[in-house]
Amino acid sequence: MHGSVSVPHASMGAMKDQERFLRTLVPGQPGPEQLSFADLGQPLSETTFMAVDLETTGTGAGAEITEIGAVKVRGGEVLGEFQSLVRPAESVITPYVSALTGITNSMVLSAPELPAVLPSFLEFAAGTVWVAHNAPFDIGFLKRACQAHDYRWPRPVVLDTVKIARATLSREEIRNHKLATLAAFFQVAAPPDHRALTDARATVDVLHGLIARLGSQGVFSLEELRGVGRSVSPRQRSRHHLAADLPSGPGVYLFLDAQQRPLYIGTSVNIRSRVKQYFTAAETRSRMGEMVQIAQEVRAVECASALEANVRELRLIAQHKPPYNRRSRTPERAVWLRLTDEDFPRLSVTASGPCPPGTAIGPFGSRRGAMEAKRALEQLTPVRSCTRRLRAGTAAEPCPAGQTGHCGGPCQGITDPQAYAATLDALEALLHGSSRPVWDRATERMAALAAAERFEEAARLRDGALRAAEAARRAVEHGGLERIELVAAAPSAQGGGWEIAVIRHGRLAAAARAATRREVPAAAEAALLTAEHVAPPEPGRPAALPAETALISRWLSESGARLLRISGEWSQPVASAPAARHTPADVGLAT
Repeated sequence: MHGSVSVPHASMGAMKDQERFLRTLVPGQPGPEQLSFADLGQPLSETTFMAVDLETTGTGAGAEITEIGAVKVRGGEVLGEFQSLVRPAESVITPYVSALTGITNSMVLSAPELPAVLPSFLEFAAGTVWVAHNAPFDIGFLKRACQAHDYRWPRPVVLDTVKIARATLSREEIRNHKLATLAAFFQVAAPPDHRALTDARATVDVLHGLIARLGSQGVFSLEELRGVGRSVSPRQRSRHHLAADLPSGPGVYLFLDAQQRPLYIGTSVNIRSRVKQYFTAAETRSRMGEMVQIAQEVRAVECASALEANVRELRLIAQHKPPYNRRSRTPERAVWLRLTDEDFPRLSVTASGPCPPGTAIGPFGSRRGAMEAKRALEQLTPVRSCTRRLRAGTAAEPCPAGQTGHCGGPCQGITDPQAYAATLDALEALLHGSSRPVWDRATERMAALAAAERFEEAARLRDGALRAAEAARRAVEHGGLERIELVAAAPSAQGGGWEIAVIRHGRLAAAARAATRREVPAAAEAALLTAEHVAPPEPGRPAALPAETALISRWLSESGARLLRISGEWSQPVASAPAARHTPADVGLAT
């Protein structure tokens, strides 16, 4: 048997503990992402490590992997092992390497090739911190393998036991930092022998020995272990006391200067643990190091849920414009792609507030994204792209788009606005939320471009059409959420309990938390009684920040929220939501 994976029963609980924690990004970066370890303050005892070792045909540019060995551990317990020989596709194992490793060409002759082994290894490694001795060598091979065989590189957190050992053990204690030398120093159970699995086992024991040594120096978290050997300025370290009295729950934190002005605003599921990381070597961003040296105080705003924390962060950033928040310093603004109000309308990118229903799509995360969608729609529909002001009954000289047949207005001799509008049926459908006509045209056009081997042009068209379709969906969702008078929703919370949100016209009006399902009705009723009054939106004056409405819209559709109360016409895509409601109604917790 050339490949094997062994996972004891105890690993099932550990794998469950490694489920991804998700949060919604601030505007400009739509969609969820995995919380970083820096956000969680990951204790070493609760971290799943995977030590990996490779054997190869050599070290040169054409060398290939001949064996992969890996050991997964957590809290000192082995959760599973992975081992597989790999048949090289082109190179051969040299006599020197065979003598060193004991792996011969005949041994790998019937072994699976790398494309068959790699997905199994990546699945085994998912959700772990990767550890390797001389990590650039092993991790470099694995990264190139993913690129060569079209597998997404997981971007793991990587620890190098060579670097940790150099920063931990002095020359008086150990003559060099080779794996065999360290294994002898820590008296590992299985000394390395240049076979992948054995060396991975030795690496695990060396890691545990180094962690035990570093424990006396106060290194107990993954962030601190990653920072071993990195330098921290004395002034940055001296600010550590600013985190001492912060709460350990979810919420928003604000770094303030001597005049109590916000320098930086962020969110975390554990405020104290997150803020502590800014004063250690785990924080490598130069701007953050500069900010920490200026800060005189850290203030916390505790929140009932991650949604409330993200919303409060947006509002505070919009209010204070903190200089060190590089992304999304203007959440009150959003980019839309709208149809202009002219006799012969054209598409225009605007940063103004939401436009009337059926006239715009968005919001987009950036102006660049809106421009990509605009260019795609101008290729797929006869909407004019010139910016001249044209009036009904007046012919115009053909612009470049008209000369190529992409303009259906005066450039083509159409002087009747109604006749021009009739040519924009696919675009009108998109503005009202139906992307099928536009996507059908995009599919046909991409096929033609591919047949002509114009693949890059086809890819640009595909990306622009996808952006337009997604923006059309968001416009419908945001518009529906802005019009609805009241929504009370409750998803189950990470770590237990229920989160409760009261939403009025796309704005978070109240947030609460219930420890058990039985407590949800009373907690929701209390939140409804104390919820903020929100006036309906008016043209040019939305009821909430566009970014806040976008945040809530994603939360409703992705959190598994159960609807408790609805007042108004409802169209959000939530599993427990009726198709439409026109009167106040109690929905209850659907099972």
